[in-house]
Amino acid sequence: MRDTKKAVLFLVVFVSIYVGLNILYGLWISSYQNQPDPITYSITKQTSVILNLMGEATIIQPALDKPSVNVLKHERKIIGVYEGCNSINVIIVFVAFIVAFKGSWKYVAWFIPLGSFIIYMANLIRVAVLYLVAAYWSHYFYYFHKYLFTAFIYFIVFMLWLWWMKLSHGITLKSLFSKTYP
Repeated sequence: MRDTKKAVLFLVVFVSIYVGLNILYGLWISSYQNQPDPITYSITKQTSVILNLMGEATIIQPALDKPSVNVLKHERKIIGVYEGCNSINVIIVFVAFIVAFKGSWKYVAWFIPLGSFIIYMANLIRVAVLYLVAAYWSHYFYYFHKYLFTAFIYFIVFMLWLWWMKLSHGITLKSLFSKTYP
């Protein structure tokens, strides 16, 4: 019964934080109407800088008809980066789990910013590689975008969650499957 209460409390806290943060984020995003938000613009700009360091001659340009930022090469659109590509929704899922799983606030205070930074950087790499796929192997873009890189980002989140469980409660992947919690 005690484990059931803990599981229900975890779910209530997780869903509450997830829904609450998504509502706040949705209100913030909707305030930009048909313009790209600053985070999406920033990740697109940073992607362009990385690509230019790799020898790709890219520029960015906000789309005229939708809330996205295009990455162009020789005045040709290669990819459009939308709000859903800025990593914030993934960070919200990560934060909701960390807070719901509980732990020392001393650890929470540094783990959430560190994990969010890791997710953001992984997403930045993801967008840069998606540009390269779109530019050179466009017939693979859908699969890389839809499947491979979705799995890549959530694998990183999963690893961060495992790290959090070990850090905050001493729970390892092995102990999860053997049911011998510390």
